[in-house]
Amino acid sequence: MKRRLTTIAAVLVTLTAAVLTVVTPAYAATGLHISGRNIVEANGSTFVMRGINHMHTWYAGQTGSFADMKAAGANTVRVVLSGGRWTANTAADVTNVINLCKANRLICVLEDHDTTGYGEDGAAYTLDQAVNYWISLKSVLQGQENYVVINIGNEPIGNTNPGQWTAATVAAVQKMRSNGFQHLLMVDAPNWGQDWQYTMRDNAQTVLDADTLDNTVLSIHMYAVFNTAASIRNYLDVFQNNNWPLVIGEFGWQFASGEVDDTTLMAEAQARGIGYLGWSWAGNTDPILDMTNSFNAASLTTWGQRIVNGPNGLKATSKEATIFGGVQPSSPAPSPSSPSPSPSTPAGACTATYAVTGQWAGGFQGDVKVTAGSAAIKGWTVTWTYANGQTVSNAWGATVTSSGTTVTARNAAWNGSLGAGASTNFGFLGSWTGNNSVPTLTCAAS
Repeated sequence: MKRRLTTIAAVLVTLTAAVLTVVTPAYAATGLHISGRNIVEANGSTFVMRGINHMHTWYAGQTGSFADMKAAGANTVRVVLSGGRWTANTAADVTNVINLCKANRLICVLEDHDTTGYGEDGAAYTLDQAVNYWISLKSVLQGQENYVVINIGNEPIGNTNPGQWTAATVAAVQKMRSNGFQHLLMVDAPNWGQDWQYTMRDNAQTVLDADTLDNTVLSIHMYAVFNTAASIRNYLDVFQNNNWPLVIGEFGWQFASGEVDDTTLMAEAQARGIGYLGWSWAGNTDPILDMTNSFNAASLTTWGQRIVNGPNGLKATSKEATIFGGVQPSSPAPSPSSPSPSPSTPAGACTATYAVTGQWAGGFQGDVKVTAGSAAIKGWTVTWTYANGQTVSNAWGATVTSSGTTVTARNAAWNGSLGAGASTNFGFLGSWTGNNSVPTLTCAAS
């Protein structure tokens, strides 16, 4: 009898273990997702947003801004879209936006601006209407989870009855999940995004718990409400102490003296590992919020200089998402029609390798890896000649010039010095017709 009871107990243990295995599956992230209070990539690398807002829905022709924002140091762009409150951005347009983000190695936060100020602005859409817009775009969003974050609705509640935010946001998150979206979701605070009545702060856990995939990040917009160091730190402390994921989805410069403590905001974001997305590249009715003059990347405003080149700014703190480095297992393999990387061609004390990392009708993205030889180098120059009429339109990580079919790339100030065997990369966008063959490179060190 004792042996029989022992056998039965063993079977029950085995069955219990099997049942537990079935009912508690681990969530396998398909792309960008939340781990604790951090955003991480599919390969587990922490990703901290350092980016810029771009008002695409009103300036759809400013597609060159994506490359300009990348060159300014951004690793993320938050793109303003509309589902109908303004001229609707179609699936084809959204596809083009995603391709521009990917071509420029930028994580793409797509936001529906239609919801701005609901309850106070009579033209604003509900969050439920915003979800319907995302559902209409599902065919072009699925499969982009490594590159795209869906910001369900911009500043979805005004200052009238901000308490409605919690139920509306919970319903929106659940409707996104029930319709099969696995993307990282971003949700904005009420009070026109500024949460000065603390509705989001006090109901954050309820919203986070509503996501069956545990893949939602909260977003605070910091403007005049957060005009002191104490107000910024006190707000951020609550989220950090509760281990809640948070980004500063918008912040600007001063409308007037005493508004927006951007210095503290950026320093605190850097110290806490919180993402920030500055508002905005250009096109504001109040130009104090423009980072550039008339979308001219060569003409940064005071605000633009501050966020691009200042302490804790983009160039000092931004790190590109690893998905664009081609090192993680989940990266898609090149299509059979894509050119293969060229072999390195040594010249002097460095070598260079050319690869096409993305290609579409009439355009492509290239990447060049420069590697020092057996001794350290102080600078490098890479040259190649195109055989099929390709041209380079813009570049980052190097100064690139063209003379006829010959292209010359010289190191930037920050990536010229390489230790023995060390490498750096620079990227570029180009055009092609007919054949996009891979050229032979030469690399000269100094």
